[in-house]
Amino acid sequence: MSEEEVEVEKATLVSAEEVRIAAARLQNVVNHTPLLRSINLSEKYQANIYLKREDLQVVRSYKLRGAYNKIRSLAPEQLINGIVCASAGNHAQGVAYSCHKMGIKGHIFMPVTTPQQKLKQVQLFGKEHVEIVLTGDTFDDSYLQALEFSNKNNTVFIHPFDDPQVIAGQGTVGLEILETINEPVDVLLLPIGGGGLAAGVSSYFREVSPKTTLIGIEPEGAPAMQKSIEAGKKITLEHIDKFVDGAAVKAVGDLTLQICQENLDEVITVPEGKVCSTILQLYNEEAMVVEPAGALSIAALDFLQEQIIGKTVVCIVSGGNNDITRTEEIKERSLLYEGLKHYFIVNFPQRAGALKEFVNYILGPTDDITHFEYTKKNSREKGPALVGIELKNRTDFDALVQRMAERNFNCEYINNRPEFYHFII
Repeated sequence: MSEEEVEVEKATLVSAEEVRIAAARLQNVVNHTPLLRSINLSEKYQANIYLKREDLQVVRSYKLRGAYNKIRSLAPEQLINGIVCASAGNHAQGVAYSCHKMGIKGHIFMPVTTPQQKLKQVQLFGKEHVEIVLTGDTFDDSYLQALEFSNKNNTVFIHPFDDPQVIAGQGTVGLEILETINEPVDVLLLPIGGGGLAAGVSSYFREVSPKTTLIGIEPEGAPAMQKSIEAGKKITLEHIDKFVDGAAVKAVGDLTLQICQENLDEVITVPEGKVCSTILQLYNEEAMVVEPAGALSIAALDFLQEQIIGKTVVCIVSGGNNDITRTEEIKERSLLYEGLKHYFIVNFPQRAGALKEFVNYILGPTDDITHFEYTKKNSREKGPALVGIELKNRTDFDALVQRMAERNFNCEYINNRPEFYHFII
């Protein structure tokens, strides 16, 4: 690579000065969100754990920062026809708020499957200045339609993450952290979806706090950044787990990959079940309501315990737009991950008293049947039942299985057969 090509590449990266310019644009628009030390987490991990509370942002996520900075950076003649974006949630709310604040027209493309709660929030923030266009079943479908609309109508497309001005706006989260904290930050945990937040914040930290260890966090079911960095090129995942919807993407941005590849010390993944346990833990212990992506950085602490002892750690809580209708799924995924919920297909003898025997002799004193489906067929000697059992302690599992074997209850364990239990959760 020639020196000229190197200079061109470096010129595309986001500088700390660009983040400061973004911060000036965002004055009186975004909240300078709190950086709070968590007593519970600090004691648990024997470290100073701080939470950067972007869940308390105006639109309950950091996305407003990048969206507004990008739109505000445009010349007036570029805004004549309004702007357009594609989003499944938080970016849409940031763009909608920006459109209302600046008095411009916005066309927001969202999947048909978007929950009503998110649609209402977008309309609430944008009011008469936004038009929501529901199209396609996925974000990728909406994204393509939004690009087509942008080209046909000569409207500026506001990318959710792969844009220098969006990245600089997200970087103001890092600027606020370093302005607020009174001690050096040893470790910074950055949730990653498309990579805009990680790219922006890491760019600022690399210049202003170069000794800080920067760790990116992705959901286990959507490790697009980790795979891309390992491969040295952008990888598009064929299949992803969409549960952590604010961070589940098939491909990161070209620019965000370049920046994260250069700035991050490490990218790790966190199981979706651990994210669910963290959401419940934060609600019960910290009185915090966070979305799955907002819990990623805190969920990662369990996997970094040894390297953070005695250190000052900042976790970015990226958002709090959680849909209450997902609570049962969150609880179920958490129980499965913690080893407290187990599903079996049990072949019951087709005789009176078989179920009573199962309850009396198979279940332990603190075990509970939480799911039971069974249809009696008189022409069979045995009838299959789908049984869900919740344990008090995960260590009770082996004894439960042993009692089934001793009583000759023929059963098939299906927790490791997602094609079965995904019908249940």
